[in-house]
Amino acid sequence: MPGSKPAAITAHVTELEMTSPPKQSLPIPVNIHTAVLRVPDIPLAYYRFLYLRVGKRWHWTERLRMSDEDLAEVLHNKAATVTVLYVDGAPAGFFELHEREDAVIELTHFGLMEHALGLGLGKWFLLQTLLAAWAMNPSKVKVMTNNLDHPRALQLYQQFGFSPVATREAIVEPLSDDELLALARKL
Repeated sequence: MPGSKPAAITAHVTELEMTSPPKQSLPIPVNIHTAVLRVPDIPLAYYRFLYLRVGKRWHWTERLRMSDEDLAEVLHNKAATVTVLYVDGAPAGFFELHEREDAVIELTHFGLMEHALGLGLGKWFLLQTLLAAWAMNPSKVKVMTNNLDHPRALQLYQQFGFSPVATREAIVEPLSDDELLALARKL
């Protein structure tokens, strides 16, 4: 039915933290041209494009529902960084870090677009993300994941040194067709 609202989904959320930099070293995947570029003052339409392309299948919605003013306040804050992965010249994923007042870095968003999955980039890109976070000299790095995320997300975070510290349930409200259409008009 046009305009109908999808049913809410209950997600099991796991909060994790790491207190020392990763010890892994991974070579860049071979035969793939990559670039990892920080995007200061990212244009909101570009950010929404990245967020939607990476997060749609995992039910990322929060930032898509924010007004331009609210989103700009979050992203253009000096404590926030957005870094984009490019593969063969095209955007392929991104990560977003936020520096908190208590010397904690929060990895709020991390992921790859569908065309970048299966290329052997996931672990390497997460390592680049964590190296960027630890370059900010935090006391610890935090991340949250949930059972709607990639099936191996929790395992991968733990493999890189994160430890679970809390769990909880959260309600996720998927985007409606009307919201997706309104978003497409903004891009």
